[in-house]
Amino acid sequence: MNRQHTGASDAHGDPQVETPARWSEPEAPGARGDPAGPGRDAVRGPLLLPGIKDPSDLASFSPEDLQVLAGELRETMVSTVSRTGGHLAASLGVVELTLALLSTFNARRDKIIWDVGHQAYAWKLLTGRADRFHTLRQTDGISGFPSRAESPYDHFGAGHSSTSVSAALGLAGARDLAGEDFHVVSVIGDGSLTAGLAYEGLNQAGATAGRFIVILNDNEMSIAKNVGALSLFMSRNLSARWVRRVKREVEDFLSGIPGIGGDLLEIARRSKHSFKNFFTPGILFEALRFNYIGAVDGHNIEELQKTLRLAAALDRPVLVHVLTRKGKGYAPAEKNPELFHGVGSFAPETGLPCGAGPDAAISWTEAFSRGLCRLASGDERIFAVTAAMPEGTGLKKFSGLFPRRFADVGICEQHAVTFAAGLAAGGLRPFVAVYSTFLQRAYDQIVHDVCLQKLPVTFCIDRAGLVGEDGPTHHGAFDIAFLRHIPGLTIFAPKDEAELQHGLATSLAGNGPFALRYPRGPGAGVPLPETPVPLPVGRAEYLDRGEDGLAVVALGNRALPALYAAQRLREEGGPRVTVLNARWVKPLPELELREIIAGHDTVILLEEGSLACGFSSAVLEFYNDNSLTAGKRILRLGLPDAFVEHGATGELRRRLKLDAAALYEKLRALHLP
Repeated sequence: MNRQHTGASDAHGDPQVETPARWSEPEAPGARGDPAGPGRDAVRGPLLLPGIKDPSDLASFSPEDLQVLAGELRETMVSTVSRTGGHLAASLGVVELTLALLSTFNARRDKIIWDVGHQAYAWKLLTGRADRFHTLRQTDGISGFPSRAESPYDHFGAGHSSTSVSAALGLAGARDLAGEDFHVVSVIGDGSLTAGLAYEGLNQAGATAGRFIVILNDNEMSIAKNVGALSLFMSRNLSARWVRRVKREVEDFLSGIPGIGGDLLEIARRSKHSFKNFFTPGILFEALRFNYIGAVDGHNIEELQKTLRLAAALDRPVLVHVLTRKGKGYAPAEKNPELFHGVGSFAPETGLPCGAGPDAAISWTEAFSRGLCRLASGDERIFAVTAAMPEGTGLKKFSGLFPRRFADVGICEQHAVTFAAGLAAGGLRPFVAVYSTFLQRAYDQIVHDVCLQKLPVTFCIDRAGLVGEDGPTHHGAFDIAFLRHIPGLTIFAPKDEAELQHGLATSLAGNGPFALRYPRGPGAGVPLPETPVPLPVGRAEYLDRGEDGLAVVALGNRALPALYAAQRLREEGGPRVTVLNARWVKPLPELELREIIAGHDTVILLEEGSLACGFSSAVLEFYNDNSLTAGKRILRLGLPDAFVEHGATGELRRRLKLDAAALYEKLRALHLP
């Protein structure tokens, strides 16, 4: 049933929404036209989005008005994301679903939980944040993901996938214990169903037999095209002989029902998904003891509303299967949804990226991609693994060159690591390319399945350090802290993209677990080596040797900014500061660290990772254990014991005093009497 709306009890103000230029024609029948911005004609009337004071207002909207509003939402999202960057394609695909949810349920009372958060832009626009939407992912602006601290309508934060079922089930359990009766709805994408966590939640939910709604948003994609048997099961065609036979038998059965058989058969034939559901996703979710409803056209608001009302009337777990198109309504995103999954700034009229100039340095990820492909061309043992991120991790090119030595396992980081361990046990040299923040999900597998067994798996940890606009769920702040204490694991952090390629060769030359961490964004622009060569493990590199007094020991991408700061101080008449490119977190470069502490009164330890349990902690432990700190001053610079919010990486480094300018000021202050 459609729950009674209580109405708005507080106002969010009158949103002032920037209206972008016209960029798409509506596709849905019955729409009154495409809202074209300030020049909108009298027939179309005023814009609807600025007049929404509260999401409960949508309950009174006609289907035609909701369709017009869908166009306004898409225009606003494209206009904003073209400037700020963001996760566009998934949010475009769930506009009608969002409108149906908010016009059917009471958003103040019922709990709607979004999985991942890549789908949440329309939700933000309709739940009191339209006037701030232009600040999306910007410093001090609104988050690109659901955030409990940002809005009372965001009931659970989400930056990693496959959490919504478990979280929503917990909210439903708390509701039942409190004797309340609001609805709890989990919205999960079909890509997120590749993760085991989703099935653990579904398994418990089906067994509880309580009131609980799961909406499966099926666009046949996670970030890249979905992979694996489950994806095939969800989308396989019905050409098999046994399915055709059963289809005929069902048709005969329906037509033979006295009085209504002909009508039932006609309804079944008109629904292009009806027979498919008997044998594909329906049977799977029924086996998990869910009532299955679907598949439903995810871009038909009226059909969605009717289906949601039906689901709300059931007193047991129900799964609503909704079919959507990723990037819906914006032609460039529909054509290339993988590119527009997470996109930087682009021209909204064409969808073309606002790229850097031709002389811009290649990215760290591209340097990794080229280096691994070069090594793989001469070593058939190399096997690359990704968890649904072939484009983001730079393995797209590898997959084309070496398809038999590449695996995309879906959003399954735990499986990716143990799968790689099995490859290594079989004599191969697997390289697991993964973002730092997602590697957290496979911690037990790193310890138990790789390091304990001393298997030569290389973890290529992309996005280590600050990632920028995606914020605290995506910053690679903790990889050093949760890896450096694991016995037998070697950890390397290159200063530039050339050293990164040498690091790949170093891992291949060894015979044990190896982690190589590197940041997001452009490299330093240095020439890449013709042939990457192994580096001496546990030996640091002096970038400059200075006088007694000041020294900086810098890790990874902070080494060159440290050198620039030291050079500036020297150019302005200050002392020559020693700068050491540490390179190694484990084993530590003990020889050079002893030289540094013996020859300098003040040592700055600099890293772009968590200070708690990080690289500088390891150095302090080494100095303390060897009684090397007497009479010395040691300063630590890194990420604080706090979750760093979103914003441009340059601005975040400036605020956290981790850029070259801040380090120069620190050196200058230490130099002055």
